[in-house]
Amino acid sequence: MRDRTRHWTDPRLCAAIVDRLTHNATIIETGTNSYRLAHTRARQAG
Repeated sequence: MRDRTRHWTDPRLCAAIVDRLTHNATIIETGTNSYRLAHTRARQAG
């Protein structure tokens, strides 16, 4: 979703789309660490 503004220029529209897509979503706990979360935190740390 990092590049969303390249496709969707209105942040409110993007938030509304994501909200509607995930409204009835089911969260599945896998018991493993999130690669995406770790990768994002590592990038933010520098």
